[in-house]
Amino acid sequence: MRTTTLFYIIGFISFICIQCSPNETYISRPQSISNYFSETQQAFKTLDSLATEFQKGKVSSDILQNALTESRLAYKKIEFYVAYFHPEYTNKYLNGAPLLKIEKSGNQPTISPPEGLQVLDELIFSENPSEEKVHIARLAKNVHTHFTQVASALASKTLIPEDIITASRLQLVRIFTLGVTGFDTPGSANGIEEAKVSLEAIGEVLNFSETKLSEKQKKEATQLIQAAIAQLSKATSFESFDRLTFLTNHIDPLYKLLGHTRNLKKPEHITQQTGWNLNSESIFSADFLDPYFFAQLTQEEDSRALRELGEELFYDPILSNSKSISCASCHNPQKAFTDGLPTSSSNKTGEFVLRNAPTLLNAAYAERFFYDARAFNLEQQVEHVVFNSEEFDTDYIAILAKLSAHSEYPSKFKNVFVDEDISRRKIASALASYVISLRSFNSPFDRFVRGEIPEISSEVKKGFNLFMGKGACATCHFAPNFSGLVPPLYSDTETEILGVLKNPKSDVPVLDTDEGRWNNGIASEAAWIYEKSFKTTTVRNSFETAPYFHNGAYNTLEEVLDFYNKGGGAGMGLEVTNQTLPDTPLDLSEQEIQAIIAFLKALSDNPYTTQIKVL
Repeated sequence: MRTTTLFYIIGFISFICIQCSPNETYISRPQSISNYFSETQQAFKTLDSLATEFQKGKVSSDILQNALTESRLAYKKIEFYVAYFHPEYTNKYLNGAPLLKIEKSGNQPTISPPEGLQVLDELIFSENPSEEKVHIARLAKNVHTHFTQVASALASKTLIPEDIITASRLQLVRIFTLGVTGFDTPGSANGIEEAKVSLEAIGEVLNFSETKLSEKQKKEATQLIQAAIAQLSKATSFESFDRLTFLTNHIDPLYKLLGHTRNLKKPEHITQQTGWNLNSESIFSADFLDPYFFAQLTQEEDSRALRELGEELFYDPILSNSKSISCASCHNPQKAFTDGLPTSSSNKTGEFVLRNAPTLLNAAYAERFFYDARAFNLEQQVEHVVFNSEEFDTDYIAILAKLSAHSEYPSKFKNVFVDEDISRRKIASALASYVISLRSFNSPFDRFVRGEIPEISSEVKKGFNLFMGKGACATCHFAPNFSGLVPPLYSDTETEILGVLKNPKSDVPVLDTDEGRWNNGIASEAAWIYEKSFKTTTVRNSFETAPYFHNGAYNTLEEVLDFYNKGGGAGMGLEVTNQTLPDTPLDLSEQEIQAIIAFLKALSDNPYTTQIKVL
């Protein structure tokens, strides 16, 4: 029953996606794509068969590992196409993260186990895969079945030239942020080889399809792809691979080149479900992400006047019940919009709220807000502060009365909204506008990647490569925002269970007692998989935002990296339910830790402590 339903849903989505305007230009599907589908289907069929034989004890784990490797390599050739048209299905059934998820059943959460190639990679390349042989066989069969269904749904897909270009650009982001970082291959660490075949497939499709690329652009794209593959081919190990050169010399220039395709339009089905800005020229450009995707406020509604009104409200204690605290009380611009305290001061003298105040620089780029992910947009975040008895401790009736009776605010609202009526929505929109303006993509590192400055130190380069590789930092702090905003669509925000300690300086490690997302007040998320789970905040400007983590118990970046280096709470021998951070040591040396810190420092661009202006 379930399989039939899924097939119907995929077919229906595929039908909706092909509805184009009568004047749209259609192109035929390149033969290479059909070949990749056939190759992948055969590889999955073989994997399915061998996994069944492995369950029966008839084949070795080496044979199974080889079959999985070949299946993944085949899939990587067609991933750009499948994931582009069916991102949710792909993430859920073909190649999503090996993390437990929840599905809503009314208001109650239902735990959904992960499926797909990443889970298989983790299991088949484990120390003893035979312990999971039944599970492996089931997963392999499911991947085969699900891929067959999606291949059938896409068989008659009608394409426009923009589809190939946009899908290719998304794949470049996926290769850089998920592939060569190791996120996509948690067991085999075979991301470099997979990046090669993925780039080869993109190159072939771009050369033999109607993509609006000029002959000159095709030639330049081919040269960039060949150079990227050459660097990947020369890699001697996963840890030593130079990801920064890969980005600046190959991936980013190719991303920019494809973005300059003649008369390129935005494919509607992709623009409606992504925080990625298709018009951006660099993965590290200031407009790579669209902040309005994460807010109720639209770009058309926003303005300089609205932002200035929001800024005034941000610093005005009139919004609080006591008229003694403002948004800036916990988000001081001189401290990169934090307050420098372990946990923020409440509205009562000498008392503190539960958690640390994270930076507001780039805070707009998230699908969920607060450490426990209890708010779903910027405007809702404002309301939680308004009603919180430890913060503003008020309501909108009181706020509206004060602002309406103010000598200046009615005219200021009228200047922005035309009418003098001050409303709850207008206040939230103004504050959202100001927070959206606090963007951080002009650090020295960003400007180096974009070619705006000629050089950065070798220590910063080393730190970036460690962050993106051996240190595994980028498998949770995804580039380019270096937060839990998941590429390549940047429409979901991850929370992680790390096993954060109550006091990292204590001789006996003890888990912090904060339950995090498990206790965020959302009934459909009251599941054990979120026990002590917290939002992954950006590490941009982290050099200025100590102390760290939700409890502010870690005073220095050295303490933070030492914690990660030991494998989090579970790595220190504590019982941590469903820790999502690997509990194995990273084996980072002191010199490597200092290099990562040098990179983090190079991500600083707080306008109040540097000469760089916020956008």
